[in-house]
Amino acid sequence: MKLRGLVVDDDPSWQQILRELLLDAGLDEVETASSLGGAVAIIRNSPHRISVVDLSLNANDHHNLEGLQVLDSIQEYDPGCVSILLTGYATVQIAVSSLTEHGANTCLQKEAFQRSAFKKIVRNILASAAPGAAAVKDTEITHVPLITNEEAGRADKTMGSAIVIDDDAGWRSLVGELLGEAGYQVRTCSSFGEALGVLGRERFQLAVVDLSLTGSTSTVRLSDRSHLFDDGFKELDGARLLNNTRSAGIPTIVVSGLNDPSQVESIYRDYDIFAYLEKQTFNRRAFLQTVTETNRVRASMSNELGSLTDRERQVLSLLARGMTNKEIADVMVISTNTVKRHMKAVFEKLNVHTRANAVAIAVNAGLAGKN
Repeated sequence: MKLRGLVVDDDPSWQQILRELLLDAGLDEVETASSLGGAVAIIRNSPHRISVVDLSLNANDHHNLEGLQVLDSIQEYDPGCVSILLTGYATVQIAVSSLTEHGANTCLQKEAFQRSAFKKIVRNILASAAPGAAAVKDTEITHVPLITNEEAGRADKTMGSAIVIDDDAGWRSLVGELLGEAGYQVRTCSSFGEALGVLGRERFQLAVVDLSLTGSTSTVRLSDRSHLFDDGFKELDGARLLNNTRSAGIPTIVVSGLNDPSQVESIYRDYDIFAYLEKQTFNRRAFLQTVTETNRVRASMSNELGSLTDRERQVLSLLARGMTNKEIADVMVISTNTVKRHMKAVFEKLNVHTRANAVAIAVNAGLAGKN
């Protein structure tokens, strides 16, 4: 008999994430629904071992509590299904009610969602729900803490630092955890102003940026900005930050809800990003593969730097500090023509054609500021 799961959430990106996590935990099949009616139809059609239900099934109404009605339907039509209530809006009273009156096993907060903790909860539920096992029911709200920068810093890190810029706490936690698993020390930012300051003070080997930062100066959600066309997306705060990651030479992965092909092409062209991943179809393995590819490219760049002579490395370092040819010549006590010859050799060895591309490699390899 197949082990079935059910995800009820009106946000397609959360549906995708939760479905993937449930399949990773060992379920054979996971169905999804975005509305009360759709969920009830699925519940009445077939049994499920576990369900994950969002409290609010209307993104425009934070008072929507249809998730509780879904839980009631599960109790009535699929009593063997163990349910997890997932929410970003629940009060303590509603959360307790979901456990004591509506049959939920656990209540998790979206803003503090952590993949590893969620998978552990799911494994425990599946084990306790196995044939012959006694059902285990939590008696209090389960709060899954967001991993902190201090905790990430104490882990064994080998890949350097990464910055995650997203106004959604759940996405910051998910992406941050994945980067932590990949070996990065993770710094998270939720607004344009915060990220701008951090990018100005700290050096990063990787950036993951959402285009729409609703908590900052852009106050309208991306999903509500369907009127954006041509270069209109450049109004978005996350897009403005791409100028900073590009000038700093930070390989950047955009993870966003924007999916217009012409705009995505423009983002690649204008901001020289490394990869673009849509939130609606976000896949953990694909994301980690992309991160691995950025690591390979960085390693390749470092090898290319190894082919430079000491004088060429010094020229590149001074160039990365923003110096002109004349300023470089003055510091190195050589002629500007000699600087140009060194620069030509650097461009050829690094296979670049512009000063900006050479600077990006230098900054990304940590050469900027070194003599």
